[in-house]
Amino acid sequence: MIERDNDRTIIRDGEDRVIIREDNRIIIQNDDSGRLSRNARDVRTDRRPNGNTATTVVRPNGTRIVTVRDEFGNIVSRTRVDPAGREIVLIEEHRGPDRRDRYGRGIGPIIELPPLVLDIPRERYIVEADEAPLPLIEETLIAPPVERVERAYSLGEIRRNYRILEKVRSIDLNTINFEFGAWEIGDDQIDRLETIGTAIEDIVKKNPEEVFLIEGHTDAVGSDEDNLALSDRRAESVAIILTEHFDIPAENLITQGYGEEQLKVQTESEERENRRVTLRRITPLLTSNAQ
Repeated sequence: MIERDNDRTIIRDGEDRVIIREDNRIIIQNDDSGRLSRNARDVRTDRRPNGNTATTVVRPNGTRIVTVRDEFGNIVSRTRVDPAGREIVLIEEHRGPDRRDRYGRGIGPIIELPPLVLDIPRERYIVEADEAPLPLIEETLIAPPVERVERAYSLGEIRRNYRILEKVRSIDLNTINFEFGAWEIGDDQIDRLETIGTAIEDIVKKNPEEVFLIEGHTDAVGSDEDNLALSDRRAESVAIILTEHFDIPAENLITQGYGEEQLKVQTESEERENRRVTLRRITPLLTSNAQ
């Protein structure tokens, strides 16, 4: 379904994805409630007086995951409450006169930052998973940002401004091969995520508040809209496997598709290396203290 609102075009892709085109920018916004509620004992959504909704997912062991979204579907907060009542805050948007999420239903402002200047080898900034042993994977994910983080960014700002993501190192999951136009991961490829799964599991055990972003990417063949939806599903496929096969809590994972925006190989043709998923730890970008 396509909606038009002044200079904004909104395309609904199924029940859990919305593609927004505004000016010369285009993004996809997903609702990860379905992924978080897989194998849940109970799921309920309550509407609050301010227009926000709170979705509570109850796990079989009694753990509750509470996600609050604004009226446009943007995540405002996400917490995990264990059966003993202990609360872990994973996402909390800081709102107020000088600190608020300005996105609403649109794409929102561009965060202007100077070009990134690296002072580490590029192969230590973007690590190829197939060449990296477990210690290097963990070292890359827990490493501090490669440049100063000026303030805590909202999840919306992080997702919609790739330059912010460049502040932290990444792992290219090139152990996973996606066929052209496909997002499914075959059973024969699941074991290829074992090193990544082990690394994330170790990190989350030490700090349950860690949040990881799984990015989906495509090659340049096809429309912007189709590639955004495809890349978003690729990221979701990896997140589901990490949760169901390697016991990574779903709530510690955020997924986002970027379509053909970040090509690894500059070509307009089909290119397997561009059909990939990338992983980053974004906790330092979400926290309030400058790094």
